[in-house]
Amino acid sequence: MKFGNFLFPQSNGPLDDYRAVTEALHESILSEELGYDEIWIGEHHLDGACAYVDPIAFAGTVIGSTSRIRIGFSAIQMALHHPTRLAEQISLLDNLSRGRVTVGIGRGTAFNFYEYRAYGVPFSEAQDRLVESEKILTSSWTTKSFFKHKGKHFDLEMPPIRPAVYTTPHPPLIRALATEETLTLMAKEGRPFMMVVQSDEETIRLFHKYKECMRNTGYEEDLIKKNLSQTRVWRNIVVAKTDEEAAKRALPAFDDYTQHIKKTREVLNTTEELASVKKNLQNPRFSSRHNIIYGSPATVSKRIMQLRDAGIGGLILHFRVGTLSKEHNEESLTLFSSEVIPEVRQYP
Repeated sequence: MKFGNFLFPQSNGPLDDYRAVTEALHESILSEELGYDEIWIGEHHLDGACAYVDPIAFAGTVIGSTSRIRIGFSAIQMALHHPTRLAEQISLLDNLSRGRVTVGIGRGTAFNFYEYRAYGVPFSEAQDRLVESEKILTSSWTTKSFFKHKGKHFDLEMPPIRPAVYTTPHPPLIRALATEETLTLMAKEGRPFMMVVQSDEETIRLFHKYKECMRNTGYEEDLIKKNLSQTRVWRNIVVAKTDEEAAKRALPAFDDYTQHIKKTREVLNTTEELASVKKNLQNPRFSSRHNIIYGSPATVSKRIMQLRDAGIGGLILHFRVGTLSKEHNEESLTLFSSEVIPEVRQYP
């Protein structure tokens, strides 16, 4: 199982932006020093939920500040990017990192309509733009001659992308998903995936569903095993020396994190937009019972072993939750790397 630190720093206002962004960069360097396998970089706009906002620019800085750790996107909101521009940017990052980049992409947020309005992209087009852009990305990285594409949203023609990608045939491309429908589609297409936060029980059920669907589609066990090793699941997490101390730190920080997101959505979305997703926002998976792992190293290890045993290839772990202090966050990162990772990897 691989372990990655998801850098998703919250900023509660413009005066807090510099601190949040620079501390996130420091955290990427610390993660490499502590032996984490991956850094994951997200994307959200206008609300302070992800202070650095631009995943491509921030990834370039992380790449320049590290030398070994892999850098993944979890996930680029594809509807807000032009595929040709993104193909060039990823090619450059792939070269600068010497092949350390994993390209996670998704449709984009299902709840923050203000992000689409700010970019002038209708929410209704987001899924189609994602599917069409995936094809353009892979073709632009692998086509050795003049490339043409005519689709619903893009009408393109270009020579091969420069710089050429460092990784052959191209950097790993993985779809972020939140629904069983998309998971089934990825299984039928023989592709790995990244999964948003779900309850442990639902996550395990969906992984069994994915394996079953791949087998029923006719894929060999070797490919199923390979795909599972490339899958990633997101969890929020706080580790402390005792369960009591972890709860004391994690629950207020998580409450602030969820309240920050809730308040910005109420302010920046229209009344009609909020009404359209009200039921989905009440999903139990957003509660602290399912959405955050917290406890002592022993407690956290037991919970993660359940996910490992389901075949999950790696975890995208958001350590700096809400208002958790820099000191407590670094203690959490250190305890996890020194006590949880060896424990999980020690026992098959």
